This record gives sequence, structure tokens and C-alpha cells, in this order.
Amino acid sequence: MTDRLVAAGGLRVNLAEAGEGDPVILLHGWPQTHRLWGPVMDRLAASFRLLAPDLRGFGETEAPGHGYDGETFARDQIALLDELGIDRAHVVGHDWGGWTAVILGIDHSERIGRMVVINAPHPWPRLRLSLVPELWRSWYALALATPMLGQELLRRTDFAKGILRRASPPGTFTQTQLDAYGDSFREPERARAMSALYRYYHTAFFRVFRGGWRDRRLTIPTLMLFGTRDLYVTPKLLEGYEPHADLMRVEMIPDTGHFLVDEQPDLVADRVAEHLA
Repeated sequence: MTDRLVAAGGLRVNLAEAGEGDPVILLHGWPQTHRLWGPVMDRLAASFRLLAPDLRGFGETEAPGHGYDGETFARDQIALLDELGIDRAHVVGHDWGGWTAVILGIDHSERIGRMVVINAPHPWPRLRLSLVPELWRSWYALALATPMLGQELLRRTDFAKGILRRASPPGTFTQTQLDAYGDSFREPERARAMSALYRYYHTAFFRVFRGGWRDRRLTIPTLMLFGTRDLYVTPKLLEGYEPHADLMRVEMIPDTGHFLVDEQPDLVADRVAEHLA
């Protein structure tokens, strides 16, 4: 894996690259960076050209003070493809990267080949009363979105490290990884970016609740992988996509949590290779 800074659409993007073949964008989520994909890239580099950027405000990518939302994240990836001279790419995304992948597939389908979405929801859940008891899972999102509180949690505490530890079996993350991920939000501009991103989280939630994506379709061949022991996203949110996604398949991965890529990199690499082939 090699890293470089790329100017794409007016944003300085930190991009990790490996391998040769059909291009594949790998998108991470919170509280991680492109380093999430290291073990998967090792396994796939013989078959694909792998592009793993840090999202806007994350890692070493610029935090410009605006644009912390799924639609802008998606446009950032199109700008990156333009800068690299790539007409069409596959996309694999986890968490926020998974949501960004879905937005890419809906809004920019002409640029996307196939997709794998990992432990992230789609925008067409079947809304019903049984979802109400699941709202406790979003406690961390409310904390991060709260003005001042969210920033201080990231800058002054080990909040992000706790999110990683709490949702994964012991040994999933080394202390070095926990420190690298958690400490990457100590800078004020990055802490503000994450708080803004989770305010968008609630905006998107209410848009979903109001049926804001009901008139949109996903036509990209899509595989959704979901660890059934996810503490932060309920599997119930995956129900209801059938009228809106022509070629989507959901695979539930038992005995695995939210950070599926870290817990089972071999499984993820195998499923990605199979789906993109």
C-alpha cells in the first residue's frame, strides 16, 4: 500500500493505493480511516486496482469546515475518479463508507460498476413500531451531534476508542490501532467535522422517516454484508429494500459485530472478490 495526496474537486485527499486491475474504491466509516482496509487490500491486490481514500475530515484528508454529509462524500469520490482518469469503478464501503456507497449508486449510477455495503443501512427501511426499541443503539450519534459536547468527547476523552472496544471481541484491535483511530480526532477542525457529520446523521434519519428516498431506485448490483451482533445498527433496518433495489442481496454474518471488516477480513475479501468478479 502506498499513500499520496491528491487534489480532487478542490479537496486535498489522502489516498492509499495497491494492486492492478479493475478499479475499486474502498470507503471507511467512523471512527476509522483508510487503514481499516489494509488486510483486505493485501488479499485483493493481485486482482484489483484498490483505491482507499480518507473521507473528508478523516485521517489525512483535508477538513475544510463544510460538506460533512453523504451526498458530498459521494461527490468527493466522483471528483477523485475524475482526477485519476477513471470512468467507472466498483465501490466497497463500511459504516459511513457504506452509506456513501449507496448514495453513489443512487445519484451516480453511470460511474459505478458493482457495490458491497458492510454494516450500513439503506434508505428504504420498513418503518414499524418494532423499530422504536432499537433507538437506544444511536445514543453515541446523539452525543456526537450535540454542539460542544460532541467535540469535547472526541478531543478530551477516549470516546472513539470506547466505541471500537465495546462492539468487538477482545483482540480485534491492537492498542496501536485504537490510539491511531481515536487520536485522529483530537484536532479541533476534525472534532468539529465529526460533530457536523452526526448532525447530518439525524437529518438523514428524519428524511428516511418521511420517505425522502421513496422515489429513488438503486440499479447497481449490490451485496450487503451485515454482522448480526452489531451494537450500533439494527439488522431490522435492512428490511424493506425490495421495491427500490433491483439487484440487491443481503447476507447476514452470524456471531460478528459492527466492525465486520476487522473481525473477519478473509470473509470480507472473499465476498468482495466473488461479487465483483
